[in-house]
Amino acid sequence: MSLVSIQSPKHCATKATLININTHLYRKLFLLFSTLFTTLLSLILVVWIILRPGKPQFSLKEAHIYQLNLSGPNLLNSSIQLTLFSQNPNEKVGIYYDELQAYAAYKGQQITVETTLPPFYQGHKDSNLLTASLIGAGLPVASSFGFEVGRDQTVGKLVVNLKVNGRLRWKVGTWVSGRYRLNVNCVAVMGFGPDLPAGPLSLKQGTQCSATV
Repeated sequence: MSLVSIQSPKHCATKATLININTHLYRKLFLLFSTLFTTLLSLILVVWIILRPGKPQFSLKEAHIYQLNLSGPNLLNSSIQLTLFSQNPNEKVGIYYDELQAYAAYKGQQITVETTLPPFYQGHKDSNLLTASLIGAGLPVASSFGFEVGRDQTVGKLVVNLKVNGRLRWKVGTWVSGRYRLNVNCVAVMGFGPDLPAGPLSLKQGTQCSATV
């Protein structure tokens, strides 16, 4: 003989009441957390819109090529000195610069090794001068490198890209953001011809650089 369990209407009503209470509680908790999350996102968005942080500005002040010659069929020796001017255009946002590395490129080929620049903080509307010595010793280059340089000498100008890659962080009050990738590209056009006096190739005037964040 099997036992049959029959619940009273009072027991079923109590169980239904508990289920309704739990469901109502879960809804209230969900609504509370949703409201807090939405409020926080709205606050961040409003602060960001008000401050409108602009990306840093860079310009190339000086660039000198002291060495750029082949030591073998496809091996390059190079020595370049550069000076960059960096400015924070923001009135209420500071900028931390981290993991900065500078190098030179010619027609898509890297012609120096990467040189690490020290990290630094840039306050509101502040500016800094950054200097770096870029060196390459026995760097492999394409077999057409010598031909390209010779053709540029015939034209009378040499175009070199001076680049800085790294990361930055925004600072508002005591709050500091996460890291964002920074890429800076400066185009240096230098006089280059057989009739020029001996000495380093130099940038004749400063040039604005492109910066992406």
